Amino acid sequence: MDLDRPALTQAITEMARLAGDKILTIYNQDFDVKTKSDASPVTEADVAAEKIILDGLRALTPDIPILAEESAAAGDIPDLSGGVFWLVDPLDGTKEFVHKRGEFTVNIALVEQGKPTMGVIHVPAKNTSYFAEGPGKVWRQDGDAAARPIATRTAPDTGLTVVASRSHRTAETDTYIEKFEVAELISAGSSLKLCLVAEGAADLYPRFGRTMEWDIGAGQAILEAAGGRVETVDGAPLLYGKDGHDNPYFIAKGRS
Repeated sequence: MDLDRPALTQAITEMARLAGDKILTIYNQDFDVKTKSDASPVTEADVAAEKIILDGLRALTPDIPILAEESAAAGDIPDLSGGVFWLVDPLDGTKEFVHKRGEFTVNIALVEQGKPTMGVIHVPAKNTSYFAEGPGKVWRQDGDAAARPIATRTAPDTGLTVVASRSHRTAETDTYIEKFEVAELISAGSSLKLCLVAEGAADLYPRFGRTMEWDIGAGQAILEAAGGRVETVDGAPLLYGKDGHDNPYFIAKGRS
């Protein structure tokens, strides 16, 4: 698709930051927590952040449909048959948000023919953004400092650094991890786990638990731009636009 990718990357990164500012305003005061039909929590921060992003994307690219978590939960599923769509999780890690742990993110990705090709993950509590324009074009920015390129690393001979979910760790995950020589095991929330692999702070993130496409798309775009990959447990690429938008179990890896 003929897109101005540098301009789009800059625009969605700014949108994610604006949404993050709104989230922090709510985070720093009392807020109500509701439960969706799938038993997952939702707050006014999820809804407010999604509105900021949807308004921004519709103004930026009116012809590209948007699949967003809270809209999808309300039954608003766009026609994705054209193969190109935005994927939005306005507040990934709502449990971390509710428990005031700071490990929550704003995720925006562009999917083209089943693959996330660009994306941003913003970490409001740290004022840190990870964003990818395409292969080899991926950065981390902390506050107002200059953005710096990031890349995955080759796993060291001394053992892997493995990152696992803080809130959704399973016995299957532990069984998988036992196959490897592990030097360090890190627990983290939300899509931060994919960012840790992307910037070479970890080597492996196995996920044996339920995720949705909007949970992972931006992180996959960032990780793969940084030289890593996200695969199903059978080694197939993790693709998007699936019926129901549930992901199979997957393994995120750094550089081999």
